[in-house]
Amino acid sequence: MKNRTLGNKLDVSALGLGCMSMSALYGPPADKLEMIKLIREAHDRGVTLFDTAESYGPFINEELVGEALQPIRDQVVIATKFGFDIDLETGERRGGTNSRPEHIKAAVEACLKRLRTDYIDLLYQHRVDPKVPIEDVAGAVRDLIAEGKVRHFGLSEAGVKTIRRAHAVQPVTVVQSEYSLFWREPEAELIPVLEELGIGFVPFSPLGAGFLTGKIDENTTFDPTDFRNNVPRFSAQARKANFALVDLIKAVGERKGATPAQVALAWLLAQKPWIVPIPGTTRPHRLEENLGAVDVALTASDLDEINRAAAKIEVQGERLPEAAMKMTGL
Repeated sequence: MKNRTLGNKLDVSALGLGCMSMSALYGPPADKLEMIKLIREAHDRGVTLFDTAESYGPFINEELVGEALQPIRDQVVIATKFGFDIDLETGERRGGTNSRPEHIKAAVEACLKRLRTDYIDLLYQHRVDPKVPIEDVAGAVRDLIAEGKVRHFGLSEAGVKTIRRAHAVQPVTVVQSEYSLFWREPEAELIPVLEELGIGFVPFSPLGAGFLTGKIDENTTFDPTDFRNNVPRFSAQARKANFALVDLIKAVGERKGATPAQVALAWLLAQKPWIVPIPGTTRPHRLEENLGAVDVALTASDLDEINRAAAKIEVQGERLPEAAMKMTGL
């Protein structure tokens, strides 16, 4: 596995592992022992960045990641997130966001216990809280860094003005947002600002929530608890139209001896040397497939072909439900 450096000297594997789907949003939680095995297998294959959040479950994904990584804690980078309004005792979701400094510090204490560690490598604000100045949020994380409980500060789905304001108080090491051939909006403003400020980028949903694997079409049905049932981009009509994008990367993959997923991940890796995607999976053979993307070399000609063809495809449907979209880009 090749390594990359994010922002303020955070060295990680070129591909990380998003752990959310093991516990939440893509259907019922997967078998805990199997997921512990999968996480450790990822590490054996060279993955060092593991991504979770207090809201995944809530809490159960952090507990899973903490148990899986406890024996190899000093060999990995654990990223977790605070910011939704969740009762830290009961796990009750109260709706909306909560980034009051006192809540951040209490949330981190709870995260540390669930993760079975005394420090968090990378702590993200999960969503910007419009009720709390970002300077206060950055200041709270700065205090936690001074105490040794956190090592790096990150923001998730934040707008460029917020990123600049936070960075002025406490250097932001990483920004996490959705980015893939399925969603290229970060190219307009976000990526140039990250490059200017020297901040790393960790794209989530680098495979378009599974769509770019080529295994989902208009006839695919999801578990009733799968969040994609409520995503406009995953309506049957949108999937049918958007499959043109899959056909494109399939054609490139056939020449390269690679799967659509590997081409999609290789395309992301080719965009900037400080981009580290975090594809998630619950299946060992998908983990193996995803990690194979680091060995897929896309030439300048390949990239030009993909970009030219993709520019002619108008992706149908919003990437998130309306309420979730309102919480992004603040």
